[in-house]
Order: sequence, then C-alpha cells, then structure tokens
Amino acid sequence: MISEKFSKIQPSETLAINAKAKELKEKGLKVINFSVGEPDFNSPENVKQATINAVKEDFTRYTAADGIKELREKISEKLKKDNSLDYSSEQIVVSNGAKQVLYNALMVLCNKGNEIIIPAPFWVSYTAMAHLCETKPVITSNESLKITPEEFENSITPKTKVLLLNSPSNPTGLMYSKKELESLAEIAVKKKVFVLSDEVYEKIVFDEKHYSIASFNDQIKNLTITVNGVSKAYSMTGYRIGYSASNSEIAKALKKIQSHSTGSACSFSQKAALTAITSDETTLKKQVQEFKKRRDFIASELKNTKIKFISPQGAFYYFFNLKEITKDDVKFCSDLLEKKFVALVPGKPFGMQGYARMSYACSLEEIKEGLKRIKEFIE
Repeated sequence: MISEKFSKIQPSETLAINAKAKELKEKGLKVINFSVGEPDFNSPENVKQATINAVKEDFTRYTAADGIKELREKISEKLKKDNSLDYSSEQIVVSNGAKQVLYNALMVLCNKGNEIIIPAPFWVSYTAMAHLCETKPVITSNESLKITPEEFENSITPKTKVLLLNSPSNPTGLMYSKKELESLAEIAVKKKVFVLSDEVYEKIVFDEKHYSIASFNDQIKNLTITVNGVSKAYSMTGYRIGYSASNSEIAKALKKIQSHSTGSACSFSQKAALTAITSDETTLKKQVQEFKKRRDFIASELKNTKIKFISPQGAFYYFFNLKEITKDDVKFCSDLLEKKFVALVPGKPFGMQGYARMSYACSLEEIKEGLKRIKEFIE
C-alpha cells in the first residue's frame, strides 16, 4: 500500500531505545539513559523570556518562508564572526530544525539515481533521507572513523552529487582538522561534488578549533551548504530552529521547497533563536566545560577496560569499540538495558557494527552509576 521508497526506511533506533528506557523508568526501575542526544541543561532564561514575550505580543502568525529578516541578518553576522563566512541575509534560510535543512538540501540538489557519499559512522537519519530522496547512499568506513581524501576520491562516480560531512560528529564526537577539510575541499572542487556540511555541534568543542569547509575559498563555498541551528548549543531542541547558508540559487530553491512543505519555522521560536545567537556566551562556555569534565571522567574510568575508544573532541558522545567484548552490538545493548538498566545505542544503525554510542548529556552522578553498571556487565 505504501510507496516503495518508504519500505526502505526504518524507525530511528535512537528514539526506539530512548522510548524503551523511558518505559522501564515508568515501571519504577532505576534506568540510566545514555541514548538520547539532547543536552541536559535547560534553555537559557533570556531565551525562555523572549519566547513568552513573543507570544504575549502576538508574534504567532506566519513568517516569510525563509524566516524573519532580523534573524537571518543576525545569522549572517554570526557566520562572518565565528566561521569566516560571508553570506547576505538572502542566502540564509531558517527551517524547522537542522534536520529539515538537511532533508530540504538533498531534495533540492539530488535527482533520482544520484549518489550521496556518507562517511560511517553517520547520524542515523542521513541514510533515511537519502532513500526518501530516491538516491543511493554510498557508505565509506575505516578505523579512524573519518573519511580520508583517498576514500572520498575513490568513491566518486559520474552519479555522485553530494558529500555529507558532519564535524563535530554524531556519533563519535570527532572533528575534521583544517588540513583534512582542505584536502576534502580540493577534491570536491576538482570533481564538482556538493558538500552538505552539518555543523550543528560547532559550539561544543573542547581541545580543537572548529573550521567551516566553505570558508577556504570561493570555489568550495559555492558548492557547500552549511547547516547549523540552536538545538544543541543552546539546549533548545524543542524549539526546532535550524538554518542553512548557501549560494543564492540554492537558497532560493530551499526557500521554495520549504514554502510548499512547512511554510516557515515557528514564529516565536525564531524570536527565541534571535535572542540565543545574539546573547553573551558565558553560560554556554560553562556548559561546554561541564561536558569536557564528563568526557575526561569517562575516559579515566574506561581506559583499563576492554572497551576501546577515540577521545571525542566535541559534541557529547563517545563511540565505543566493543569488538574485544562482542560481535553483536545490538544484542549487547539490548542485554545491557534488560539486565543492568543502562541504555546505549548500538553501532549498527550508525553504519558501524561492533560499536555503541554513549551520550554523556546527563549528570556526572548518572554517568558514575552507569559506568559502574557497564563495567559489572562486561566483567
């Protein structure tokens, strides 16, 4: 009854495990939930107040399809200051979360039968989006958990349209260095491949500097759609505000497709986002330091176990290598939840079997208890 393209789509494994964890919690069990990728901090007070003010002032009607001009102007300023990217407000499109930006971009760029290069491990929705756009996801993978220039170039065919890049990464927390991005950009320009650059975790970085691939030269900038939002940095996941920056032709197409799907992003959420991106970042920096503290604690607790990992440089995830423990990451995570009431997400839905993702967007007390149970389980 349903279309063929929908038959290839599986429900989000992350959301399914999160739902199971909540179900067990509602039964009175003491569940430690490391599955969901959502900051445990509350939205900033000034952001909440901006939302209330917008509603009270009746800013509750449709906006322009690409978002209110004031917000697009401030995003343009932010990109110039933080990312060395020069875009006019007309080249910015505000959407219902970064997820809609990514989906809109693939719809705009790809024809049926095109190929999208997706480095594994990848965020679980990337391949689903590719299938919905009737394109073929071409998956690359290696033990470094990042695509190399050689892998990128060798994966390109006449059907290749897009490289989907995520830095800092969900699920690994790893970042691409300036040198790595420059090498990838050189190939993209040479082969005329678009880059969809998901940078939604750019504010949550610890030891390295974040670079936007579009900032290197005009050629790669013209081929890149930079994707960002306020969900992760400002603990505003439910506000559903993401945005894109691209060349004018693509921006017009993104605006057009959005006008026929969601119309526009939520009006008062846009006002809240405006407050977030123009605010002092003192609170944000404190939260990043807290994430770093948690990251370092996890590393110290697990360094002498059979769980192997590469220390994350950003975001709030660990991507554990379980290959010394099990060949079946799905069963491992299922048993861990059933027996020790600890929720991890298996690596399989991220495109890497033998791994599991841990979100440390929860209190240090929960992390301590959860790691204790994990160590008991593997021992």
